[in-house]
Amino acid sequence: MSRVWNFSAGPAALPEMVLKRAQAEMLDWNGSGASVMELSHRGKRFMELAAAAEQRLRMLLAVPANYKVLFLQGGATQHFAQIPMNLAAEGDSADYIVTGHWGEKAVREAAPYIDARVAATSEAANYLALPPREGWTLNPRASYIHYTPNETIHGVEFHDVPEVGDIPLIADMSSNILSEPVDVSKFGLIYAGAQKNIGPSGLVVMIFRDDLLARKGRPMAKIFRYAEHAASDSMLNTPNTWGWYLAGLTFEWLEAQGGLAAMGERNARKAKTLYDAIDGSGGFYRSPVAVDSRSRMNVPFTLHDSALDAAFLAESEAAGLLALKGHKAVGGMRASLYNAVPQEAVDALVNFMRDFAAKHG
Repeated sequence: MSRVWNFSAGPAALPEMVLKRAQAEMLDWNGSGASVMELSHRGKRFMELAAAAEQRLRMLLAVPANYKVLFLQGGATQHFAQIPMNLAAEGDSADYIVTGHWGEKAVREAAPYIDARVAATSEAANYLALPPREGWTLNPRASYIHYTPNETIHGVEFHDVPEVGDIPLIADMSSNILSEPVDVSKFGLIYAGAQKNIGPSGLVVMIFRDDLLARKGRPMAKIFRYAEHAASDSMLNTPNTWGWYLAGLTFEWLEAQGGLAAMGERNARKAKTLYDAIDGSGGFYRSPVAVDSRSRMNVPFTLHDSALDAAFLAESEAAGLLALKGHKAVGGMRASLYNAVPQEAVDALVNFMRDFAAKHG
């Protein structure tokens, strides 16, 4: 069996070394004689795995001591609702910076629990650029400010951390966590669905500042309260042990690649390769996103004639290039360049695009 180059937006490519390690350990993990999925999460072996995974993540991101790391279940969408439940009391408000589909959804899911104010949006620009910082209307009494550093569908990304003063900044980093170094101390909370740069779907990683974790929020069952999960080391209920294990292998792989500084350089190089090919195609391919807002992780592009879309997708898949169809909300094409997508994959895509343009131009 030959593997393809996988440009899926999520669930996305995992490092091949991680998959091979998991394959080798599937029936007998760590000399236990059983799969990691078959062992108790309360057992000594798994507890050591969990602690090692957390420590590796802390080292990769240089997480300060006053932050808790949680490995929880669900996707980021679940936490769109659960975050305001925990961080806001009745009648409180929070500010949302909306730069695409996932920002919109975060507002909708939060609305039953908090006055979710849209403090800035780039909807008028069809989410193809970021809203200028000077136009944000932030409430100094907001419980928090929420934003999406990278929007997978529209392909826009913040290239620095917004300055918001003393209001806690919350970031849904599902699609760009671990893609480059980040100063965790600038955030009250970072959370991320695992299925893009961490591991398989079904796992969410949260990096929570202690003072936010201590907020009382509103009355709710213990299972929804983050402080309870933190007090139980993310084992208030049976965790996603398989996802946690694979996340730990991915963190180990990232260490072996040179850490996040090396990964940031690699990701910047991959994105430049693809954007240069698009911009240098003489108009055959086009990037709709403002240059200063372009994402390194998700690159949407269009062909000069949409009648060629079907042929592009069929021929690219035949060439071993998987999942290049753009999201239905925007159409066109999209290549996701997460950590596990190597430079060789991007080179193969660029070569295919050049040959396709020569054939159909």
